[in-house]
Amino acid sequence: MNYGQFLNMMPEAFLILELLVVFFADFFLTKNEHKTDRLWVVTVGSLVMQTVLLFGTMEPSEAFGGIYVTSQMVNVMKVILTAGTLIVVIMSKTWLMAPHTAPEGASIASKSNVAPSGAERGAYISGEYFMLVLSTLLGMYMMMSSGSFLMFFLGLEMASVPMACMVAFDKNRKNSAEGAAKYILVATFSSGVMLFGISFIYAAAGSLYFDNVAEVLSVKPLTIMGLVFFFSGLGFKISLVPFHFWTADTYQGAPTPVTGYLSVVSKGAAALTLCIILTKVFGAMVDLWNPMLWIVIMLSITVANLFAIRQSELKRFMAFSSISQAGYIMLAVIGADAHAGASALTFYVLVYVAANMAVFTVISAVEHNGGSTQMTAYNGLYKSNPKLALLMTLALFSLAGIPPFAGMFSKFFVFLAAVNGHNSMPFWPYFVVLVALVNTVISLYYYLLIVKAMYIIKEDNPLPTFSMDVATKLSLAICTAGICLLGVASCVYEWIAAAAL
Repeated sequence: MNYGQFLNMMPEAFLILELLVVFFADFFLTKNEHKTDRLWVVTVGSLVMQTVLLFGTMEPSEAFGGIYVTSQMVNVMKVILTAGTLIVVIMSKTWLMAPHTAPEGASIASKSNVAPSGAERGAYISGEYFMLVLSTLLGMYMMMSSGSFLMFFLGLEMASVPMACMVAFDKNRKNSAEGAAKYILVATFSSGVMLFGISFIYAAAGSLYFDNVAEVLSVKPLTIMGLVFFFSGLGFKISLVPFHFWTADTYQGAPTPVTGYLSVVSKGAAALTLCIILTKVFGAMVDLWNPMLWIVIMLSITVANLFAIRQSELKRFMAFSSISQAGYIMLAVIGADAHAGASALTFYVLVYVAANMAVFTVISAVEHNGGSTQMTAYNGLYKSNPKLALLMTLALFSLAGIPPFAGMFSKFFVFLAAVNGHNSMPFWPYFVVLVALVNTVISLYYYLLIVKAMYIIKEDNPLPTFSMDVATKLSLAICTAGICLLGVASCVYEWIAAAAL
């Protein structure tokens, strides 16, 4: 074996090095009130360096006989997901430093059963948390750069298993344990369904390599069953209807930074991978999987929007919002122009990362400053915390697709990609886009429910004025800049579109 091929996997190799650095830093640093700060700085610095490295390694590469294959578009998505992970790590500091009641006999509470301070608790859990975040990102890298179904499945599991641990990180909370249990059960079931589909594909093609499968794949019962089971398994990961039932409970139970990570970073990686596999491997069966996507997209957007209206708990609210956004993301896949679809999907994920992480940063700030995740906690927020209310409003308007924010342009590009290049059956893509447009109005209504709570509903005892820490301010600054600038900085979309060619 030529081990020099690892040089073709520089982003993954460097991320493994970062994992080792965080591991040894956690091992050697003294467990005191400064440990979380130091580990946080190490992790943030590592992710910044990772982003810089990715900008320098944009060229396509291949390793180990084609089992690892990357392209410029995949590398662009790696940049976006790394930036999203960086925002998650930045906003996580507030949660890691928050006081927490430990169970009886826990080492961090000592034998007196006194609740540990935030610094005490963070010193024990921050290293593990940061390593899980980096491990999940590594799995997403491998999944997107896979050249075979074997590497794809290994990457998917590398991302899913640490994510389950992150969901259960607040192990003393009942909701966290329940959410993690549902996530693990659904992840296990969906992985089994996906493996079942991959076995059908292997039986029909005699290979697991994407290029080899694409050359010999034809429309027959075995390949149709393989496609259906494979799509169903990945549909669970993306939270598409009707594979979405785990989402709300898991999002509610997970720590708020982890919920944000689940909603944007993991969804973006899975969506791009599905787009690549459908167009590259199952291109000959496009007349079969396109109608399947039309139905799933319309169901995802419509069902999620209707259920979101009924939610009063913000993390459950954002869970159904993320299901709807997943439907919008998949609109880019149904177009006949694969390059335009990939660029629209990637740009949508970039804008979604900025807007959604801004919302979750505000939720985390309110939660850790005397509020809760109930919508009623935001009643009258404008009077006590006007800046925070304004930033929340900007993020919600971007998610709803209101101009001039970046969310409007991202929706426009996926709508355009969905109807682009259809010569046969042109009615149905336009109908799907029409359904999506109508649902955009519905989504505006339920996003405005939060705005109404912050600005209009009177509250006798609103959340008191509080000052945010540096990490929260930095996270909000990055996200707000993305919301306002991505819609007017055309060079960003041109960079993404050039990488898709």
